[in-house]
Amino acid sequence: MNSSSASSHRARFDTSPVRRVEFSPDPDVVIDAGWPWSVPSVKQIIEHGLDLAPITVLVGENGSGKSTLVEGIGLAYGFSPEGGSANARHTTRPTESVLHRVLRLSKGFGAPRWGFFLRAETMHGFFSYLEEHPGTHEPAFHEMSHGESFLEILRTRFDSPGFYCLDEPESALSFSGCLALVGTLHDIASAGGQAVVATHSPIVASVPGARILEVGEWGLRDCEWEDLDLVQNWRMFLDAPARYLRHVIT
Repeated sequence: MNSSSASSHRARFDTSPVRRVEFSPDPDVVIDAGWPWSVPSVKQIIEHGLDLAPITVLVGENGSGKSTLVEGIGLAYGFSPEGGSANARHTTRPTESVLHRVLRLSKGFGAPRWGFFLRAETMHGFFSYLEEHPGTHEPAFHEMSHGESFLEILRTRFDSPGFYCLDEPESALSFSGCLALVGTLHDIASAGGQAVVATHSPIVASVPGARILEVGEWGLRDCEWEDLDLVQNWRMFLDAPARYLRHVIT
C-alpha cells in the first residue's frame, strides 16, 4: 500500500467524531468584508480548513474570534446556538453568525453521535429549558450555585466519548473546578471522544496532549502551553501584581 492509499485508509476508518473542519460554499451566504469574515482566524479556516485533535484548545484575547469559531463548529455539528446536547432546541434571542452554514465537518467512520455544547453565557437559559422539559432524575440546576451547576453538567452530560464544544467554561469554576474539568476532558479524549474549547484559563489550556491554538491578528497558530501569552502574563502578574495594578489603580 503506497503512502497516499495508507493515508486514505486511515482517514476512512478514523472514528474521531470530527476529523476536520472545511469551507463548503452556501449560495445564500455572501462572504464579504464584514464580520465574521473579517476575523483573521475565520479567514484562515475558510482558506485552509482546520484539523481537530482529540482536544483542541483555542486561546486568545477578547474579540480574537475564539467563541465565533466554537459557535460555528458547534452549530455545524448540530447543536443549539444556546448550548445543550444535540437534542436541545431552545432559543431566546438569536445572535449567532452564519459561519456554520459554510462549514463542513468531516466525521469519523462509526463515530459516536452524542455531544454537548457548554456555552457559559447561555447556561441559565438552558437550565430553564431543562426545567420545562424534565428528564428522569434531572438535577435541580437552578437550586445550585453557578459553579455547582457547571460541575453537575460535567458529571451528567460529559460521561461518554462524544463531541464536546465548550466556550469559556471556566467562567463559573474555581481553581479546583477547573482542575476537575481538565480531568473530564482528558477522560473524554482517552475514551475516543473529542472536545473543542475556547478559554482564558491557563489551567483549562493545560490538558495533557491538547493541540493549543493561539488566536489573534495572525489567525491561528500552534503554540506550546508554556509559550502562550496567557501563561506568561499570569506568571508575571502572580510574581509581582503591583507591576500591573499601578496602571489601573490611581
